[in-house]
Amino acid sequence: MTVPPKSIPPEFSLDSYVYELPPERIARRPADARDASRLLVLDRGAEPLRTDLRFADLPEVLARRFPQGALLVANNSRVFPARVFGRRRSGGRVELLLLTPLPLLDVSPCGGAGGWLCAEAEGLVRTAKRMKEGETAEFDAAFRVALLSRGEYGRCRLRLEWQGDLSLILNEIGHMPLPPYLEREDDAGDRERYQTTYADEAKAGSVAAPTAGLHFTPAVRRELSARGFGWAEVTLYVGYGTFSPVRAGDIREHVMHAEHVEVPEATAAAVREAKRAGRPVVAVGTTSARSLEGMHRACGDVRAFAGDTDIYITPGYEFRVVDALVTNFHLPESSLLIMVSALAGRARIMQAYAAALARQYRFFSYGDAMLIV
Repeated sequence: MTVPPKSIPPEFSLDSYVYELPPERIARRPADARDASRLLVLDRGAEPLRTDLRFADLPEVLARRFPQGALLVANNSRVFPARVFGRRRSGGRVELLLLTPLPLLDVSPCGGAGGWLCAEAEGLVRTAKRMKEGETAEFDAAFRVALLSRGEYGRCRLRLEWQGDLSLILNEIGHMPLPPYLEREDDAGDRERYQTTYADEAKAGSVAAPTAGLHFTPAVRRELSARGFGWAEVTLYVGYGTFSPVRAGDIREHVMHAEHVEVPEATAAAVREAKRAGRPVVAVGTTSARSLEGMHRACGDVRAFAGDTDIYITPGYEFRVVDALVTNFHLPESSLLIMVSALAGRARIMQAYAAALARQYRFFSYGDAMLIV
């Protein structure tokens, strides 16, 4: 007798997170102005969706929904030009995507003349012919990389060697690591627009932008402040794993990637005070939500935290810190689409995505925004 396959509940079936996206709905370029992006509002306590708004309307929308005020928590990590091109000593071309955040490098002197510095890092290396372990590639007169070992999914352990300031070198020779689905090379405009206006120079380490924050302008933040909304920041260095699809048919079997998170005491204190006063915590983006919920899972409470989190938020998860979320529209079969479904309900999210598609919203990193309250 053949045993029938185990039935997977819809909320845990990967097939439930598939939607058809016409290629023209992918935003290849940013909107003319950050806060001119459209804003869809999904109110979990009301049936109709709001699809007639612009992001500049966010302060008014939040003030109507939360007249007592709220605390917005944003990810201040900075995208660094992590994609660099060099040459093997044999002459072949090398493309490197550096994955380790610069502030997390353990730097030491290399020894010898010239004041060279060294650090081990992770990265993706692309060459026409497979690069050998121990081989070195030159990327600049003052920057070279040796391949130490190969790991899973193309990740390589590398030894970086440089003279001077590595951040300045990469800013000079590097390219912004645009998402692969944009299907274009970066240009000068991406240096500014694929970066939040509040990105911290000292937190240069993300290889993807915390895209919900791309819509915020100083004017929007001033209006939020004038209406009594607080602002606090966390750091999550967004890794390349954010683009990895979930491949397990039962999403509970997916193994989540880890990312480094920093929740400073000032932010933890602001969250504790908001909770004490009954004011909601609004995460600006899924990375901020991961930071706060990962902090709570690690600490069992709201407190300062620095370390890696591999928290995987699926339907049934009880949010401990986050009450509302500003986010973009995410890829089918992605952990981010699954996360927002955990907050708002899978059927409700898929309804919102269908409405956004019908109303010509723009999707993904440079696309439009959604507010879940």
